[in-house]
Amino acid sequence: MIVFIKLLLAHLIGDFLLQPTRWVIHKEAHKISSKFLYFHVVIHFALILLLLWDLSYWIIALIIAGAHLVIDLGKLYSESWFKNKAVPFFIDQFFHVIVLYLCAYFGNVFGQTTYLLEKIDWGLVTAIFFLTTPSAIIMSKLLEGMSKQIQFDHKSLPNAGKYIGMIERLFVLIFIITGRWEGIGLLITAKSVFRFNDLKESNSRKLTEYILIGTLLSFGMAIIVGLIYTTN
Repeated sequence: MIVFIKLLLAHLIGDFLLQPTRWVIHKEAHKISSKFLYFHVVIHFALILLLLWDLSYWIIALIIAGAHLVIDLGKLYSESWFKNKAVPFFIDQFFHVIVLYLCAYFGNVFGQTTYLLEKIDWGLVTAIFFLTTPSAIIMSKLLEGMSKQIQFDHKSLPNAGKYIGMIERLFVLIFIITGRWEGIGLLITAKSVFRFNDLKESNSRKLTEYILIGTLLSFGMAIIVGLIYTTN
């Protein structure tokens, strides 16, 4: 495990700390002919050897550096296929981590993967998943009749309310699992403060009631799921 952690740390330092924005821009513009692409790969190679502090790992460092070059080139040449630039970024990072995992557990990949799968708390996974998209859909159905009666006169980010609800429910779940119930009160207070200006400007009782009902439903759903998980 310590080898994988060090490899991951080397990757994080190399990709996020020691890669200036101008390097990224140059790579995107010049792709395979960018000198910074190769500087970047050499830095990763050096970081791996530095953190592992054992020259016998030079082959692993070379393999990871070579794979890093290939993956980065794949990202650079495929970015134009995606409208959302975050997609190739996360795909790129996913493949980097997979390479690190395979190198760290070379010779025992199947055994380590089996061990990790056996450690998964499927109850927690189910609770987390339920509090994201399924809960958002359930809430939209429950509030559908009310939302039709409200005149929204302000612009907001697409699906912002949906994602805010997901995040707040996950926070509630975390607070319940860790026994920090006071965190739920703090979260409600913080949300009320941020919503105050919207409610003040709209001066709409229906909107106030709609937001209050939605908030109570969201928190209530998360609390119920948290209690079910912790009592089983």
